[in-house]
Parts: sequence; structure tokens; C-alpha cells
Amino acid sequence: MIMKNTLILFCLKKILRLMLLMAAVATFSYVLVSFSPVNPVDAYLGTAILKVSPEQREIIAKRWGLDQPPVERFFNWASQLIQGNFGLSTIFNEPVLSVIGKRFVTSFWLMFLAWTLSGIFGFVLGVLSGTFENSVLDKSISLYAYTMASTPTFWVGMVLLTVFSIQLGWTPVCCAWPVGLSPEQATLGQRVHHLVLPAFTLSLIGIAQITLHTREKTIEAMNSDYAAFARAQGEKDLGIAFRHALRNVLLPAVTLQFASIGELFGGAVLAEQVFSYPGLGKTTVEAGYRGDVPLLLGIVIFSTLFVFAGNTMADLIYQAVDPRIRKTGGLI
Repeated sequence: MIMKNTLILFCLKKILRLMLLMAAVATFSYVLVSFSPVNPVDAYLGTAILKVSPEQREIIAKRWGLDQPPVERFFNWASQLIQGNFGLSTIFNEPVLSVIGKRFVTSFWLMFLAWTLSGIFGFVLGVLSGTFENSVLDKSISLYAYTMASTPTFWVGMVLLTVFSIQLGWTPVCCAWPVGLSPEQATLGQRVHHLVLPAFTLSLIGIAQITLHTREKTIEAMNSDYAAFARAQGEKDLGIAFRHALRNVLLPAVTLQFASIGELFGGAVLAEQVFSYPGLGKTTVEAGYRGDVPLLLGIVIFSTLFVFAGNTMADLIYQAVDPRIRKTGGLI
């Protein structure tokens, strides 16, 4: 009964925080977009801007609600948003939620594969590096991690694209499926073939960051009193790491893994641009420079929900990883 009440209270607090977060994100995002130098009508017209009369411009502005004052537009947009209506995309001329749904399906597998690889390999490399501190293995892993952690995602993507796609011809140059085919016509093998290099690019950066964090936590655990006691009993470093230190390193790793979802989404924006991958990240950039305000704001709101959901999942997983949190009321 106590556990049930604790869980209910936890959910209520999370919902309240989400409502406050969404209100703040929606308000600040709209204010920033309002100060954008991009004129939505000019961006919508594109190259046809010189062929459109002032009267036609007024009709277009009225259609998209751009003839109203900014404050009035904000309250109209916010009232529709509360009802679940994200508006109509000016680029695709269809509901924003429909556009986000289609693009997110493509981005999801890219981010999920990169996120999974980053977590697994980053954790293993970090534990090995911290266990054998100052060894050749540690120095090699640390060199890789520090190098990749300080390297921009787009630069890594361009290098990998040049080597594996242009010079070696092992991977496609662009897109999420072969050019000329629709998403429905592409086979699973073709999709995976186009997915490998962008996901590998994202995971290289993610692995480095998780490796460095896990390495530090492993070094702390290996220098602790219980590790010294186990070492005095004749246990090897690798055994100490996986039998004793692992449980203390796992919780911070889970925290970092789920906290990296937001950063992963930002990296996906750059990776999708480099590989012309038609996902949500590329759509975000397109909505920005083409002045699609409803779509851009919709993506911001959706990404906020996505990251918040990841952090909430981390809070719940803590209970399974560390029973001490349950005993002390960690859900609160």
C-alpha cells in the first residue's frame, strides 16, 4: 500500500513538472522564433517571391495567421496546442503531428541503434579502462575517448562518408533507402544498409562520452576499501571489477545513458544533414531555414517530451538497479 501511494505521488510530481516544463519551453520557443530574421511568407514563397503581388502575399499571410499580432498568434497557437492540435506545416501542407510521426519513425531506428551501441560499448570500455588504470589498454581507450569527445559530429560523419561511401563504396552516399524507391518499396536489408554509417557516426561520439564517465567511476571503485580488502585476499583486478565494482558503476552509467538522449537527438540533426537522412533532425533544419514555424515549434515540443520520457524511465530503472533507493523512498 505504501509502495502504491509512493508511486502515485511520484507520477503526480512528474506530471506537474512536465506541465511546467512544457509551458516554459513553448513560451520561450515561440518568443525566439518570433525574433527570427526569417520572414515566413518569403520563406514559403522561395524563388517565386518576385512573381507574387502584395495582395497575394496578404492572402498567404492570412491563410497561415501571420497577419495577426505576435501575442495574439501565440495565444491562438497555445490554445490549439492544449487541444492536441499542433497546426499545419507550411512546407508539407499537412498536419504537424503527421509530419513528425513520419520523420520520427525514420529517426527512431537511427537513434536507437546509436544509443544502444553507445551504452554497451561505452560501458564495457570504461570498465576495462578504469580497471587497468595507466596500462597500455587504458591509455589507448582514453586516447580514443578524448579524441572523439572533442570532435564535432558532422566532421566525423564527413570523414566516414568520404572513406566508406566514396573511396571504398561499401555504404550508400545518402538517404534512408535507395534513390528512386518509396519507403514501402525498400526492403529491410536496404534500409539497414543505409542505416549503418549514420548510426556508426553517432555511436562513436556517444561511446567516447560514456567511456570517460564510466572510467572515472571505475577508478573510484577500484581504489575503495572493499576493493583493497578483496585484493588482499588474492582476487585479481578483473574479478574485483566485475564482482564488486560493477554494481557501483552501473547506476551512474544508467543515469548518463538516459541523460544522453537529448544530446543524441542534437547529434542526429547534424548526422542526418551530412548523410541526407530524411529523419526528424533533417526536418528540423529544413523547418528552421524555410520558416515553417508550426513544424519547428512542434518538433521542439515533441523533443522535450521525448527527453523527459527518457529521464523518467531512468528514474524508474534506478529502483531495479539499486534496491537502496527503494528503501529510502527513492521514487520521491
